[in-house]
Amino acid sequence: MENYLGTSKCTCGKKHDIAIDAVAIGKGVLARLPEFVAKYGAKRPFILADRNTYKAAGEQVTRLLERSGIAHSQYVFPSESLEPDERAVGAAVMHFDPSCDLIIGAGSGVINDIGKILSNVTGHKYVIVATAPSMDGYASATSSMSMDGLKVSLSSRCADVIIGDTDILKNAPLQMLKAGLGDMLAKYVSIAEWRIANLITGEYYCERVAQLIRSALKRCVDNAGGLLKRDEVAIEAVFEGLVIGGVAMAYAGVSRPASGVEHYFSHVWDMRGLEFGTRVDLHGIQCAMATQKAVELYEAIKQMKPDKEKAFAAVAAFDLDTWNNELRSFLGNSGKTMIAQEVKEGKYNKATHPARFAKIADNWQNIVAILNQELPTSTQLGELMDTIGISRHLNSIGVDHHCAKLTFQATKDIRDKYVLSRLAWDLGVLDELSDRL
Repeated sequence: MENYLGTSKCTCGKKHDIAIDAVAIGKGVLARLPEFVAKYGAKRPFILADRNTYKAAGEQVTRLLERSGIAHSQYVFPSESLEPDERAVGAAVMHFDPSCDLIIGAGSGVINDIGKILSNVTGHKYVIVATAPSMDGYASATSSMSMDGLKVSLSSRCADVIIGDTDILKNAPLQMLKAGLGDMLAKYVSIAEWRIANLITGEYYCERVAQLIRSALKRCVDNAGGLLKRDEVAIEAVFEGLVIGGVAMAYAGVSRPASGVEHYFSHVWDMRGLEFGTRVDLHGIQCAMATQKAVELYEAIKQMKPDKEKAFAAVAAFDLDTWNNELRSFLGNSGKTMIAQEVKEGKYNKATHPARFAKIADNWQNIVAILNQELPTSTQLGELMDTIGISRHLNSIGVDHHCAKLTFQATKDIRDKYVLSRLAWDLGVLDELSDRL
């Protein structure tokens, strides 16, 4: 893994850079923590955890530092269900011991995101001791947070050291293990959409970064059968894959290599959960289920051909005010934020549609070829999800047909990123595809 760290030039024209100093993955690697503390000359680390992650790894971190004669301070969030929001970040900052000179996070998604922000605010190095192979943010330089009711990616910083001890990771709740592989399955769609966006909008694309993701994904899928048995090879494959996902995003400078429309499904459900208290599941579980639906919709897309008359009529009939009213009703405050973003982004500018449609029509065979090359069939993906115990059916997480339809349509509004729902809008088949969910 460490072969991917550092800086390197690429034929894509970009200098790929990652700020991570070290990644330690494997059995018993937590023992290296004092080595990393010494490397940074730290005298008093600050340990950040929540009640669950402190039991999973924080206690071991504390004992290891004590045995090594390293003084420390700590803050353990008292909440059983910590939310990554302004309140949590504020609590971390207010409880930070200013005599500390290194931050050690013991946790997974939420703790890691808060730890990266705290590291950025204090200017101190950051070490994350992972407690679950559940998401791909370990190596990313952003933090996924809820701010003003909207799921956002805030610029923070990369961890300087990532420690994934399989003796700890294999004991994570089974649902979190499933979520990690679920987040990796999303990469099928993310790479396909990245390539399609490159064709249609000219967005930057790097084949080397894409291949990095493909290789990591293949290893995860090849070992998926061992996941529910807590097999260490399967656990290590998923964790390393998630780290590589973060590295790939850093290399590309965008989230494209690791997330596409399937992540936006999950973000919409999270927004509704925050706004209306609707049911939500772990991000990776939601991403896997959304990946299944995205693959099914792409199979429908492949059976179509660009119809200029149909596409132009649909775009002409599209009424932004009507859609904005629906968005506000469906998402509440986060819908209002997305509407405000559209004023700047102009995704629905009807004057720019003809040029995009022409690109789609001219590249249709290439688009279909990309989908055939990058995506498994919906049957193959469904069988894999059965193997790891993730349902294919959205109603298992409380999403009915009406909610699924509006979720898909809302994915095109989250960011100015060319994904399946944007392609469907350009083709004039958004409603047609939505009805399939």
